[in-house]
Amino acid sequence: MTEKRAVTAATLQRARLRDEKTVWLTAYDAVSARIAEDAGCDVLLVGDSLGMTCLGLDSTIPVTLDQMIHHTAAVVRGRRHAWVVCDLPFGTYQQSPEQAFASSVRVLQQSGCDAVKIEGGTHIAPTIAFLAERGIAVVAHIGLTPQSVKKFGSYGKRGKSESERAALLQDAKAVCEAGAICMVVENIPADLTAEISAMVEIPVIGIGAGPACHGQVLVFHDLLGISATNPPFAPAYSDLRSMMSAAISRWASDVKSGVFPQ
Repeated sequence: MTEKRAVTAATLQRARLRDEKTVWLTAYDAVSARIAEDAGCDVLLVGDSLGMTCLGLDSTIPVTLDQMIHHTAAVVRGRRHAWVVCDLPFGTYQQSPEQAFASSVRVLQQSGCDAVKIEGGTHIAPTIAFLAERGIAVVAHIGLTPQSVKKFGSYGKRGKSESERAALLQDAKAVCEAGAICMVVENIPADLTAEISAMVEIPVIGIGAGPACHGQVLVFHDLLGISATNPPFAPAYSDLRSMMSAAISRWASDVKSGVFPQ
């Protein structure tokens, strides 16, 4: 049997040109990486969402670069051919392009991943250009940007007003022209996503942004029904939380009754 070839930035661009959808999923350790890859995922995103899914935090803001490197390295060890992207966490790239470069170098060298993802549009485009010019693959992220939750006060839909729509169109154009490899658009109206996808020349990956994307991404725990609650745009395809709880409960009962071990 022919071994599947590694997914690269060029793979994703070819898929866009062929109108082939790519499948992205967050992963936070080697086991979830292998499961996701074997199930057909092309890209594994080590999101700073690990703050909420794995670390018990109430937002992404406290997540550190060391934590991101730790989890990304585990995902890289678990993958065989998927493209692995690491979020740069809050405070590790906003200060200057030079700070972003230093953070990216650490991530790439210490985790072995393929790309970094940073949030922001027009204002962050010069940083994307600085990184791209130095050989770093950057995934942009516009729309709902969770690291800015303190500024906006909620995780609500972005791009509902005409001014927000115009700003997001400019954001999309700016990050594309700066040299981003791909662009994640989160929680924006589907018709705005369609306009962005038709306008830019890089893959647009949606999360809560409608079907007019070149790929879709979800959070591992949301997809599998492990999260206590899901965003409205992230349906659970299973109910593993209940299944896991039931299995542990049965085992605990067997321990207490002496049935386990036999």
